[in-house]
Amino acid sequence: MIPVDAFDLKILGALQDDGRLTNQELAELAGLSASQCSRRRMRLEEEKVIAGYHADLSSEALGFGVIAFIQVGLATHSPDNSKRFRALVNRIDEIQEAYSLTGDADYVLKAVLRDLKGLSNLVNDILMPHQSVAHVRSSIVLDRLKESSKLPLKDLKTG
Repeated sequence: MIPVDAFDLKILGALQDDGRLTNQELAELAGLSASQCSRRRMRLEEEKVIAGYHADLSSEALGFGVIAFIQVGLATHSPDNSKRFRALVNRIDEIQEAYSLTGDADYVLKAVLRDLKGLSNLVNDILMPHQSVAHVRSSIVLDRLKESSKLPLKDLKTG
Protein backbone atom coordinates (compact mmCIF):
# COMPACT_ATOMS: atom_id res chain seq x y z
CA MET A 1 0.00 0.00 0.00
CA ILE A 2 1.26 3.45 -0.93
CA PRO A 3 1.25 5.96 1.95
CA VAL A 4 -0.97 8.98 1.30
CA ASP A 5 -1.64 12.09 3.32
CA ALA A 6 -4.63 14.43 3.54
CA PHE A 7 -3.47 16.46 0.52
CA ASP A 8 -3.09 13.31 -1.59
CA LEU A 9 -6.62 12.26 -0.58
CA LYS A 10 -7.99 15.67 -1.61
CA ILE A 11 -6.27 15.32 -4.99
CA LEU A 12 -7.52 11.76 -5.47
CA GLY A 13 -11.07 12.64 -4.42
CA ALA A 14 -11.21 15.61 -6.77
CA LEU A 15 -9.87 13.53 -9.67
CA GLN A 16 -12.41 10.77 -8.98
CA ASP A 17 -15.11 13.41 -9.38
CA ASP A 18 -13.58 15.03 -12.46
CA GLY A 19 -10.49 13.58 -14.14
CA ARG A 20 -10.30 16.56 -16.50
CA LEU A 21 -9.41 19.13 -13.83
CA THR A 22 -6.50 21.36 -14.74
CA ASN A 23 -3.54 21.37 -12.41
CA GLN A 24 -4.50 24.89 -11.24
CA GLU A 25 -8.09 23.82 -10.45
CA LEU A 26 -6.83 20.73 -8.66
CA ALA A 27 -4.32 22.77 -6.64
CA GLU A 28 -7.06 25.15 -5.50
CA LEU A 29 -9.29 22.26 -4.41
CA ALA A 30 -6.43 20.58 -2.55
CA GLY A 31 -5.16 23.78 -0.92
CA LEU A 32 -1.72 23.54 -2.52
CA SER A 33 0.40 25.58 -4.90
CA ALA A 34 0.23 24.49 -8.53
CA SER A 35 3.82 23.16 -8.43
CA GLN A 36 3.24 21.17 -5.22
CA CYS A 37 0.05 19.73 -6.66
CA SER A 38 1.76 18.82 -9.93
CA ARG A 39 4.58 16.98 -8.10
CA ARG A 40 2.08 15.06 -5.96
CA ARG A 41 -0.07 14.16 -8.95
CA MET A 42 2.98 12.93 -10.88
CA ARG A 43 4.08 10.82 -7.89
CA LEU A 44 0.59 9.31 -7.59
CA GLU A 45 0.66 8.50 -11.31
CA GLU A 46 4.18 7.04 -11.17
CA GLU A 47 3.25 4.85 -8.18
CA LYS A 48 0.12 3.70 -10.09
CA VAL A 49 -2.23 5.03 -7.41
CA ILE A 50 -3.75 6.91 -10.33
CA ALA A 51 -4.03 4.03 -12.79
CA GLY A 52 -5.23 6.12 -15.75
CA TYR A 53 -7.79 8.54 -17.13
CA HIS A 54 -10.75 7.67 -19.35
CA ALA A 55 -14.08 8.89 -20.66
CA ASP A 56 -17.17 7.44 -18.98
CA LEU A 57 -19.41 6.41 -21.90
CA SER A 58 -23.16 5.89 -21.57
CA SER A 59 -24.02 2.31 -22.57
CA GLU A 60 -27.70 3.22 -22.97
CA ALA A 61 -26.99 6.19 -25.25
CA LEU A 62 -24.89 3.91 -27.46
CA GLY A 63 -27.56 1.22 -27.68
CA PHE A 64 -26.25 -1.35 -25.23
CA GLY A 65 -29.56 -2.26 -23.60
CA VAL A 66 -28.66 -5.49 -21.78
CA ILE A 67 -26.38 -6.01 -18.81
CA ALA A 68 -25.93 -9.60 -17.71
CA PHE A 69 -24.04 -11.37 -14.97
CA ILE A 70 -22.87 -14.78 -16.10
CA GLN A 71 -21.74 -17.50 -13.72
CA VAL A 72 -19.34 -20.00 -15.23
CA GLY A 73 -18.23 -23.40 -13.97
CA LEU A 74 -15.09 -24.88 -15.47
CA ALA A 75 -14.89 -28.39 -16.89
CA THR A 76 -11.71 -29.15 -14.94
CA HIS A 77 -9.78 -27.18 -12.36
CA SER A 78 -6.32 -27.37 -13.87
CA PRO A 79 -3.95 -24.43 -14.41
CA ASP A 80 -4.08 -24.97 -18.20
CA ASN A 81 -7.88 -24.93 -18.26
CA SER A 82 -7.96 -21.76 -16.17
CA LYS A 83 -5.47 -20.12 -18.57
CA ARG A 84 -7.60 -21.06 -21.57
CA PHE A 85 -10.70 -19.60 -19.94
CA ARG A 86 -8.92 -16.40 -18.94
CA ALA A 87 -7.61 -16.01 -22.51
CA LEU A 88 -11.16 -16.46 -23.84
CA VAL A 89 -12.57 -13.84 -21.48
CA ASN A 90 -9.88 -11.33 -22.41
CA ARG A 91 -10.74 -11.66 -26.12
CA ILE A 92 -14.44 -10.79 -25.64
CA ASP A 93 -15.09 -7.04 -25.63
CA GLU A 94 -18.64 -7.46 -24.33
CA ILE A 95 -17.27 -8.81 -21.06
CA GLN A 96 -16.45 -5.75 -18.99
CA GLU A 97 -15.47 -7.45 -15.75
CA ALA A 98 -14.53 -10.97 -14.73
CA TYR A 99 -13.90 -12.38 -11.26
CA SER A 100 -12.69 -15.68 -9.90
CA LEU A 101 -14.91 -16.77 -7.00
CA THR A 102 -15.33 -19.07 -4.08
CA GLY A 103 -18.64 -20.93 -3.89
CA ASP A 104 -20.76 -22.66 -6.51
CA ALA A 105 -19.47 -20.83 -9.60
CA ASP A 106 -15.81 -20.60 -10.54
CA TYR A 107 -16.20 -17.22 -12.25
CA VAL A 108 -18.71 -14.42 -12.60
CA LEU A 109 -18.65 -12.20 -15.67
CA LYS A 110 -20.33 -8.84 -16.24
CA ALA A 111 -21.28 -8.37 -19.87
CA VAL A 112 -22.86 -5.44 -21.70
CA LEU A 113 -24.73 -6.26 -24.90
CA ARG A 114 -26.98 -4.56 -27.40
CA ASP A 115 -29.87 -7.01 -26.96
CA LEU A 116 -30.94 -10.50 -25.84
CA LYS A 117 -29.75 -11.97 -29.14
CA GLY A 118 -26.27 -10.75 -28.24
CA LEU A 119 -26.50 -12.44 -24.85
CA SER A 120 -27.70 -15.64 -26.49
CA ASN A 121 -24.76 -15.53 -28.90
CA LEU A 122 -22.28 -14.95 -26.09
CA VAL A 123 -23.61 -17.80 -23.96
CA ASN A 124 -24.55 -20.37 -26.61
CA ASP A 125 -22.00 -19.73 -29.37
CA ILE A 126 -18.93 -18.55 -27.47
CA LEU A 127 -18.91 -19.61 -23.82
CA MET A 128 -20.72 -22.96 -23.81
CA PRO A 129 -18.80 -24.54 -26.73
CA HIS A 130 -15.43 -23.56 -25.24
CA GLN A 131 -13.40 -26.55 -24.07
CA SER A 132 -12.74 -25.02 -20.64
CA VAL A 133 -16.43 -24.46 -19.76
CA ALA A 134 -18.73 -27.03 -18.13
CA HIS A 135 -21.79 -24.90 -17.35
CA VAL A 136 -23.07 -21.34 -17.66
CA ARG A 137 -25.87 -19.56 -15.87
CA SER A 138 -26.86 -15.98 -16.70
CA SER A 139 -28.92 -13.32 -14.95
CA ILE A 140 -30.20 -10.23 -16.74
CA VAL A 141 -30.15 -6.90 -14.92
CA LEU A 142 -33.64 -5.42 -14.65
CA ASP A 143 -32.65 -2.12 -13.04
CA ARG A 144 -29.27 -0.66 -12.08
CA LEU A 145 -29.54 0.72 -8.55
CA LYS A 146 -26.00 2.07 -8.30
CA GLU A 147 -22.95 2.28 -10.50
CA SER A 148 -19.68 3.71 -9.29
CA SER A 149 -15.99 3.12 -9.72
CA LYS A 150 -15.12 5.57 -6.96
CA LEU A 151 -13.11 4.22 -4.06
CA PRO A 152 -14.22 5.05 -0.48
CA LEU A 153 -11.26 7.34 0.25
CA LYS A 154 -12.73 8.45 3.57
CA ASP A 155 -11.90 4.97 4.90
CA LEU A 156 -8.16 5.42 4.29
CA LYS A 157 -5.84 6.31 7.11
CA THR A 158 -3.37 9.03 6.22
CA GLY A 159 0.24 8.52 7.06
